[in-house]
Formats: sequence, structure tokens, C-alpha cells
Amino acid sequence: MNLHAIRAIYLFEMARSWRTLSQSLLAPVISTSLYFVVFGAAIGNRITEVQGVSYGAFIVPGLIMLSLLMQSVTNASFGIYFPRFTGTIYEVLSAPLSYLEITFSYVAAAATKSIVLGLIILATATLFVPMRIDHPVWMLMFLVLTALTFSLFGFIIGIWADGFEKLQLVPLLIITPLTFLGGSFYSIDMLPPFWQTVTLFNPVVYLVSGFRWSFYSIADVHVGISLGMTLVFLAICLGVVTWMFKTGYRLKA
Repeated sequence: MNLHAIRAIYLFEMARSWRTLSQSLLAPVISTSLYFVVFGAAIGNRITEVQGVSYGAFIVPGLIMLSLLMQSVTNASFGIYFPRFTGTIYEVLSAPLSYLEITFSYVAAAATKSIVLGLIILATATLFVPMRIDHPVWMLMFLVLTALTFSLFGFIIGIWADGFEKLQLVPLLIITPLTFLGGSFYSIDMLPPFWQTVTLFNPVVYLVSGFRWSFYSIADVHVGISLGMTLVFLAICLGVVTWMFKTGYRLKA
């Protein structure tokens, strides 16, 4: 494994984030704070508790997951699309690097940014509501696995997209609605039986449920199923990335 090259790409991607610090960290934190103000004040006055947890504390895992998914996809997709747009991707492809090393470099950088952001949002949340983390190891595991999985998904989008508009298409029209409808701000037990069944087809439900369980030991879906679904999606993304590099899909054209 070419650790020197992996480190070079990783540090380059991280340096790009520090140059746009306000966009990378400050803007998502401000947006999340607004969610606390709006949902905590407006809805929290009407829904005091959900499954024994105050509503303000209940939505914390969902807010972190919302930002984590969006930032993972956005960071990874822009990270690989920009070299394609400028033509510098051919220098990377011609270097003595395997496709796994290239993928790992970009995905690790995108996941690192998302994890740092998630931890910052978690720290910000403590300023608004009292909260606890019953299973900190599981919390970190879900945080890392979700960041890696959706950074891989964003990497796929960055290769698939042939314009800046398509980079925004999937996060805005697919990821955001699925997250809002995936139990980020409510428990699916509050839905009618028919819609509870429909909601279980939303993959984000399993991510949010497992992550919330690590905080309060409550979940809409068993934590083992949540972990399994996350690993399945990770495996699918790895398979798609492998196929893209082996076939040269939109990389060698």
C-alpha cells in the first residue's frame, strides 16, 4: 500500500476544507442551531416527551445524522468531481495507486470532515438541551460507519455527475427528504400502522434509530438490524466503486 500517496491526497483534501472553514463547519453548525430554536421552541412546547426523553434531547441524534449524511455526500462528491472537472484526475489515475488507495484517500478525508462536524454539533447541542450518551462506543461506531458509508455514496455521485447541478440533485432531492421522513424529528411509533410499514423501506430510518439508541437506549428498529443495514449499504457502495474503477466509468473518457 502506497501510504505516502494516500497521505498526500488526504492532507490535500483536508487543507481544502480549512481554506473554506466557514462553509465547511460554521454554516452547518448555525443551521443546526436554528433547527433547535425552531423545533425545540415551536414543537417542543407541544410535544414535551417522546419515549420518556424530552423532545429537545430526542431530536439531537436526528439533527447530527441529518448533517452527517449531507456533509458526507457533499464533501466526497465535490472532492472527486473537482479533479475530474479540472482534468487533474488523470494525474491521480496515472500514479502508482490502486483504485482502493485512491478511493480510501478521498473517502477518508470526506468522512473525517463529517465526523468532526458531527462532534461539533454534538457539543453545540449540549448548550441547548441536557442529554446523555448511554453507549458512547456504539455512538462513535455508528458515527464513523455512517460517515464512511455516505462518503462512499458521495464518491459515487461525484464520478457519476457530469455537471455541478447533478452534484446537488441527490443530496437535495433524495437525501434530505429521506432524512426528514426517517424519524429524525419523531418516532415512527407515532405514525399510523400503514405509514409505519412504509417508513421501514426508508434506509435512513435504520441509521437514525441505531444512532438514537446509542444515546438513550430507545430505538424504532432493533440495533442489530440497524447495524446490519448500514454494513449492507457500505458493501453495496464498495461494489459500485469497484465496478466504476474497473470499467473506467466516466473516469477514462
